[in-house]
Amino acid sequence: MQKIDEEWVEAAVLGGAVLGGGGGGSLEEGRRLGRLALELGCPAILNLERLPDDSLILTVSVVGAPSMDQNPILSYYVKSVRMMMDYLGSISGLMTNELGGLAVVNGLVQSAILEIPLVDAACNGRAHPTGAMGAMGLSMDDDFVSHQAAVGGLGEDGRTVEIYVKGSLPTVSKVVRKAAEEVGGAIAVARNPVPAKYVRDNAAVGALSQAVRIGRAYLERRTGKERADKVVEALNGTVIVRGRVDFVELTSRGGFDLGEVSVGDHKLTFWNEYMTLEQAGERLATFPDLITTMEAQCGRPITTAEIHQGQEVIVIMVPRENLTLGAGMKDPRLFRGVEEAIGMEIVKYVFPEEQ
Repeated sequence: MQKIDEEWVEAAVLGGAVLGGGGGGSLEEGRRLGRLALELGCPAILNLERLPDDSLILTVSVVGAPSMDQNPILSYYVKSVRMMMDYLGSISGLMTNELGGLAVVNGLVQSAILEIPLVDAACNGRAHPTGAMGAMGLSMDDDFVSHQAAVGGLGEDGRTVEIYVKGSLPTVSKVVRKAAEEVGGAIAVARNPVPAKYVRDNAAVGALSQAVRIGRAYLERRTGKERADKVVEALNGTVIVRGRVDFVELTSRGGFDLGEVSVGDHKLTFWNEYMTLEQAGERLATFPDLITTMEAQCGRPITTAEIHQGQEVIVIMVPRENLTLGAGMKDPRLFRGVEEAIGMEIVKYVFPEEQ
């Protein structure tokens, strides 16, 4: 067991925010939630290799558009897991669905209160827009039955939700996303229990450790340029451009944020996370390549919900080959949804063999 402390939380949320690629939730909310978990108990991380093959691992996540101001309240994180345990019985480990400023600490509060360890893995070693992308390749199994529990809403206007739903993965994921849209905020979700062996074979194993390593490297430097250079060194990426944000467009539709950002002659599109990066019409990066924006002065990672016109930013790109990705990034069908959402070609850049 690896115990969690404040230094781990700080490094994790910073590294997670970089790997969020514009998504994965608020860094500040991740820091708050991580510190709160330490006050509530002793969350711990377990090496996945320590678990027997048939041990059940449960994915925990937060679902909703990044621009939604409302995050799940504390009890919702725990309640969604308890709803799954009522159905499943014993759970051996918890795992976050993705990385991001908030996503990287998904499971810490549940671990502290329920005394279930996290495993050092994520469904995907970067953030992604859809639940199916974070299902470790289960989307490619047409016979798989997805089980998901979701809890959310503040109740001030009567808009709350507690649901347990099972069915085909695409359908269940849409139901959960719709629930977040209906309550007007992000919701806590527990989903898709699978054996530890499946996780070892299909998840981004070691993803939490990678986020912490990146965060610690980031903290070694002080200026935005130094921090960007350190991130680039750690991930073997490239600083694409440093400049002023000329234009930002963001709309929320179907529980997602969609939009674009312009920095000089560079254009970034996003669907929660950054999806494409172009310079004067030439494609430089395509999801799941990592496209990350950082404040130019201090180097703070910026989400697509936070970036605004006039901001001085650094744009970083890391080729997907240099990332730890889950099996959900191998299903070209899931990338068709990205094309429909942003109106740009994706599959031909990521899966040229499909053309």
